[in-house]
Amino acid sequence: MKKLINDPQNVVAEALLGIEAAHPHLRVDHEHKIVYRGDGPRRGKVGIISGGGSGHEPLHGGFVGLGMLDAACAGEVFTSPVPDQMLAATKLVDGGAGVLHVVKNYTGDVMNFEMAAELAEAEGGAKVLSVITNDDVAVQDSTWTAGRRGVGVTVLLEKIAGAAAEQGRSLEQVADIARKVNADGRSMGVALTSCTVPAAGKPTFELGEDEMELGVGIHGEPGRRRLPLATAGEIAELLVEPILADLPFAGGDTVICFVNGLGGTPLIELYVMYHEVNRILNAHGVQVARSLVGPYITSLDMAGSSVTLLKVDDELLSLWDAPVNTPALRWGV
Repeated sequence: MKKLINDPQNVVAEALLGIEAAHPHLRVDHEHKIVYRGDGPRRGKVGIISGGGSGHEPLHGGFVGLGMLDAACAGEVFTSPVPDQMLAATKLVDGGAGVLHVVKNYTGDVMNFEMAAELAEAEGGAKVLSVITNDDVAVQDSTWTAGRRGVGVTVLLEKIAGAAAEQGRSLEQVADIARKVNADGRSMGVALTSCTVPAAGKPTFELGEDEMELGVGIHGEPGRRRLPLATAGEIAELLVEPILADLPFAGGDTVICFVNGLGGTPLIELYVMYHEVNRILNAHGVQVARSLVGPYITSLDMAGSSVTLLKVDDELLSLWDAPVNTPALRWGV
């Protein structure tokens, strides 16, 4: 294992020190491992928090700031944050208009966020709503979930719901927008290599030099099937066609197309993938209104990519285009 770390047990804590030093407009609660906005909470604004295991950077701490999240809870690598973290984050961002929890559909995340919401309402009367993302078409169930996994749509949802909250919409309205994004988005990924968790010191799973795992999860969970390594065009077909069939997407639909890197794939390859994905969408008559290309929801050093398509209307596009200023996404400011 070759990694730029000190003690494997301190990776998350030291990374949070780095985030704090690099982004002075953010604050870090080191006791609870929370990244939060330095200008909040804002009275009358819905607070939005998310979180999950570390190792998926920039998700979620990299999306804290104007137009996205108000706070993010960092668990240990690939391990859900605990309810105390989520409760502390909820209190930090509550400006009196309620708090939205954005939760990826992993068993620990769902259970712990649910407990935190109950505690927040019992202790301080905070109004909390939760939206669970479950956009991965690769599997119906896995060892980590009951139902589909929450993956790439989470990034798009945090941006769009964050913009709605900045506009002063009510908690119910922000939650409705978040639910709409989740309902109209689908994702699927492929791994070319495993990742290596620092504390484990060895790859999570083994892939041969001429193999790939289709439909892999962001923690290294098994995918749909293991296949011989293919070209970018062939891989794009294997990812996009199931996504198009699942919703289903149809000719004339307008989408945000998100081609994501899983951590170990260079941007040049992601643009090759985007070219192939765009070609397939054009053949189906699906119009790309906006694109996002890059490593935004990763799996440590895993080589691979995922594709997310979100069906959009004028309202969702307007919210996507609204100003955002976070470590990982910034435009319009």
